[in-house]
Amino acid sequence: MKILSFLILFFSLIVNGQVSKSISITGDITKPVIINFNDLKSDQKHSVDSLVIYNHKMDYKSFLKKISGVLLKDVLAKVEFKTSSPKFLSEFYVVCIGDDGYKVVFSWNEIFNSGNGDQTLIVTNLDGTDASQLKENIILVTPTDRATGRRYVKNLSKILIQQVK
Repeated sequence: MKILSFLILFFSLIVNGQVSKSISITGDITKPVIINFNDLKSDQKHSVDSLVIYNHKMDYKSFLKKISGVLLKDVLAKVEFKTSSPKFLSEFYVVCIGDDGYKVVFSWNEIFNSGNGDQTLIVTNLDGTDASQLKENIILVTPTDRATGRRYVKNLSKILIQQVK
């Protein structure tokens, strides 16, 4: 499946003649999905006025303002998890991966059954600038975290969905 996802992304790059800004979603789902940055722009927008980024020691790292984007849970609602029953959804976890290999993890319940899911954003616009024009490209933030930098993913390119075995 990973090869199929790579081939889809590769051919997308050739057809467009430019670097594609996209997120591949793979793992324990019925079929891999590629979501382009432009696809995200058509989804319902949510916004956060500002967000202070703190590291694991709660030291100030940066400040983001005028954040808007789509909820991670809305993007994940487009994929079908491989499960025979909804009761097994609690066994799934989601790994969001940046181009640099940085990974953050969410449980299915955290995204779809808690307040975190109502806040975790894939950023499409930051301080009036289209995120695809930024060095960080597609960004993932979780404003409800205390140490907001721990799940601040720059250049989000992959989402891996796995079931605990």
